[in-house]
Amino acid sequence: MNNRLILIVEHNEALRSSVKEHLSHVGFRIVCASDGAVGLSHFRRFKPDLVVLGDELPRRDGFEVLNEIRRDSDTLVIMTSMWSTPSHELRCLTLGADNLLLKPYDNDVLTQRIKNLLRRGGGGRAHRIPVGKLTIDPDAQSACVDAPTGEKELNLTITEYKLLAHMARFPGRVFLRADLIDACFSGDGPLETTLNTHMCNLRAKLTDAGIGDYLECRRSVGYRLVDKRG
Repeated sequence: MNNRLILIVEHNEALRSSVKEHLSHVGFRIVCASDGAVGLSHFRRFKPDLVVLGDELPRRDGFEVLNEIRRDSDTLVIMTSMWSTPSHELRCLTLGADNLLLKPYDNDVLTQRIKNLLRRGGGGRAHRIPVGKLTIDPDAQSACVDAPTGEKELNLTITEYKLLAHMARFPGRVFLRADLIDACFSGDGPLETTLNTHMCNLRAKLTDAGIGDYLECRRSVGYRLVDKRG
């Protein structure tokens, strides 16, 4: 774990300093930010192995920062929050957080969670994500389907890939349309009809590959990706 770079984005100065001192002591390199805008700038500049991200931040909150990180990266993210409601936890996970830690937390617990995630996730390089016959490769930003003749790569647009990869992190979960728009589209986000068009095109490509039933539409709610193989 030595020499791994951790980005801490936390507005509370005392907590930020405590975490920095503790993680530095156990061998991590640390860079810190006190607000979301600086945190996002540091993320793009320093390319950390893992981000410890508070949800309540000045300038840009933690959800905005996480959303931006997930547009083009699978870097490991631990969200920290004082809120323990199921809806809050669901929002964190839906946007792509790898872990959620409630405040106040013990620095030893945070350290162990960081070590566990880095050990499993390779420190910023994501493992391939299998969903039945479908395999997502976040590093190559590609998706393949098992076929009798071998793996067949899907010819996806960038938006189609983002939608598919986002849902593949939590197979079986129903994603609200608004959540998919927030997580996978730039700017203010498109109308729901635009999302529906992308999903229709994605389902057509999955159908051509023999797994069209993997993508399900829940009327008036959203979409989910499921493993139908067995």
